[in-house]
Amino acid sequence: MRRKPLQNIRVLEFGGYISAPYASSLLAALGADVVKVERPGIGEDFRRAKNDQSPYFRQYNAGKRSFAVDLKDPRGVELVKAVLPRFDVLLENLRPGKLAALGLGPQVCRELRPDLVYTSVTGFGDGGPLRARAAYDSIGQAVGGIYSIMSNAGAAQISGTCLADLVTGLSTATGILAALVGRGSSGLGEHVETSMMEAVSTVTIDAITQFFDDGHTDPSRQSRHPQAQNFCLKTASGQDITLHLSSSQKFWLALLDAMDRRDLADDPRFTTYTQRWDNYFELVDIVQAEFMTKPADEWEKLLSEADVPFAPVLGMGGYLSHPQTEWLKLTEPETDDLALVRPPWRFSGTRPDRGRTTPRVGQHTREIAAEVYDESRVDELVAAGVLFTEDRFEKPAAERKASA
Repeated sequence: MRRKPLQNIRVLEFGGYISAPYASSLLAALGADVVKVERPGIGEDFRRAKNDQSPYFRQYNAGKRSFAVDLKDPRGVELVKAVLPRFDVLLENLRPGKLAALGLGPQVCRELRPDLVYTSVTGFGDGGPLRARAAYDSIGQAVGGIYSIMSNAGAAQISGTCLADLVTGLSTATGILAALVGRGSSGLGEHVETSMMEAVSTVTIDAITQFFDDGHTDPSRQSRHPQAQNFCLKTASGQDITLHLSSSQKFWLALLDAMDRRDLADDPRFTTYTQRWDNYFELVDIVQAEFMTKPADEWEKLLSEADVPFAPVLGMGGYLSHPQTEWLKLTEPETDDLALVRPPWRFSGTRPDRGRTTPRVGQHTREIAAEVYDESRVDELVAAGVLFTEDRFEKPAAERKASA
């Protein structure tokens, strides 16, 4: 890319695990300079004692810089306040009030930089009965209704990935970008607040609508299928294929052509969309029986020729190796058994890369601190344990110069 959209934006992140780090990783891929504030020594918990070798930490933190500072020490907080005016965005996903208790709340920080976009991500918001409750991905999926709508009625089960955390990261990045656009016209900062419970609503909005449409009945995994007219079908070769006909009569007739079952067009159970909705589960048995007569590759050819909306059911390996994924350049080339996922946007036809390395704990502490403190002061804070750097076992600056 000639120029990344956020090339002149700086982000100071106080984030852990996924929601805030994923948001700032998107901003970093768009060109922002993201500085991650971490605890001295072990750094963020998602490093899992592997420093920059944890694949999960790498996925959400590649391209950032690490600033290891002890926020329990007033000198550490003083340093953060000193560097803060150099940043456009502060992003945190600590429990409500925790960063403020350290002396870095929104009012204090926006006094230091009035146009700061101060962004808080919590589990449930800064109020209400669940304000202080710990919130991880499973908690967000459970209370937000995802487990319910992805399970059969009365048989809730956990899902296979961290949907709540990830959609919170996307929602957070969206809010930050909106605030930056608003700042450009008004010159004013914002306190952007979101929570996992709020962000999940962007995934469940259709199910919320269905709740009202079905007379206040809780949707479950199967309750949307009749109206969506979708199917997940086993083929004779063992692979699964998904169909989604929606309400279109065109696609229903196209499916009958692909199956060579035009007789079903006159079946009173299935003639109209409404009749197919009412008799959906009978239709599933008929369609499944047909799909068991041919292998997946033959069905894909027939469905393509008939213009039926379909897709093979892929695992992650199939998705990553699919020619369409490769054409879209959705991932970086694999290194050290990990492919970094690029942002889901292209600009003038080009997708931003994430080719920068993952920071080690405290790798950039000195260069960040040096923006506001001289070398001897930085050495003093490193020696006191307020700052953590990779060269913490080296001699102080004065001794280094004397022996030079």
